[in-house]
Amino acid sequence: MIKLIVLDVDGCMTDGKIIYSQDGIELKNFHVKDGFAIVNWVKLGHHVAIITGRDSKIVKNRANELGIKHLYQGVKDKEKILRELIFSLGLSFEEVACIGDDLNDINMLNLAGESFTPNDGAKEVQEIVGTILSRKGGNAAVREMIDILVDKNNQKKELMQIWVKDL
Repeated sequence: MIKLIVLDVDGCMTDGKIIYSQDGIELKNFHVKDGFAIVNWVKLGHHVAIITGRDSKIVKNRANELGIKHLYQGVKDKEKILRELIFSLGLSFEEVACIGDDLNDINMLNLAGESFTPNDGAKEVQEIVGTILSRKGGNAAVREMIDILVDKNNQKKELMQIWVKDL
């Protein structure tokens, strides 16, 4: 059973575009369906981590909003952080699913029991992951990944009972 999902931000939770206002303020777009799925994953009793190469207050705010307790920004060695996180949570690699879209994600993706990339992930990433999603990064790719994992974990009924009465 997958108990931890690890998310890259730019290109997975977002479309990868970094927009700056005239005043130098950074902007990112997050898909509400991804956020809803992440919240549901946590409600099912699982862990969520963000491991990203960039550092952004926007990402910190989004993580807080979604209840993501494990946030690692400005990371150069994602594999090292993932190994440390798995050890601290007492999990095995087989209990982890990761989503990434570019070369700096490959070592992390190779460790995970389940690995995903949006359909616009780098060719090199698509060659090594277990699942290429039908959606692009920032366009509910994380939601698609979580839906797949909920099904694989046989937790669909449990998820539905969170939201639908009389099931």
